[in-house]
Amino acid sequence: MSALGSLYARNARSVVYRGALASKSSNAVVIISGFFEPIFYLLALGFGLGSLIGTVQTQGGAEVPYAAFIAPALLAVAAMNGAIFDSTWNVFFKIKYAKLYEGMLATTLGPLDVALGEITLALSRGGLYAIGFMIVMQALGLNLAWTALLALPAVLLIAFGFAAIGMAITSYLNTFQQMDWINFVLLPMFLFSATLYPITVYPEPVQWFVQALPLWHGVELVRGLTTGVLSPLMLVHVLYYVVMVVVGLVFTTRRLRVLFLS
Repeated sequence: MSALGSLYARNARSVVYRGALASKSSNAVVIISGFFEPIFYLLALGFGLGSLIGTVQTQGGAEVPYAAFIAPALLAVAAMNGAIFDSTWNVFFKIKYAKLYEGMLATTLGPLDVALGEITLALSRGGLYAIGFMIVMQALGLNLAWTALLALPAVLLIAFGFAAIGMAITSYLNTFQQMDWINFVLLPMFLFSATLYPITVYPEPVQWFVQALPLWHGVELVRGLTTGVLSPLMLVHVLYYVVMVVVGLVFTTRRLRVLFLS
């Protein structure tokens, strides 16, 4: 059997199918609450605070209403949160308590099948949040250009990147206390990744740090597409997430192999 054959049986769909069946009955309330969270932020800040702020200048130099400025950022955050929840807390429980992957890998499935299946589930959740939020944006007139159509594949890429990295990191954690580190990282990243105000409010050294954060790349990519302010820098944002996907898949596959097949 080849090296790839021992890692991948081309049956990740069975992992996705099993996860979808399990989620239908157990996660409905959590999924619904996660869908409405960014909408509440948009209504409270975009239209509440936005009535006092007026317009904001994007990094591309366009003047847009404050609600249209933060809406694409909240869209990227929704995709991130949906993907992260499934690829961290759910995966941690399956590894440490349910022993689910141990059973899966005792079959013909390989660690790459499990990794792709679980990441696809997380991607689906992030995509579900994103589609719902995009419909809300369209209804409120916050998609300012036809290129907003491209925001959907963009947020799917964002969800894929965060899901892959989230599962990779979770596979190395051992306690619930360590899992709290994930929320400790996500909240500041949400607040400071130019989500609610332009990055130009920071001193230049702080701007460099923010620009290294994955969420900033997602926010700028989606914001450029929904406002119609396009630039070659978008290709850098896309490449950033492609690298996240590849790195996440590689580390998750290796870690599952070490945990359950060594």
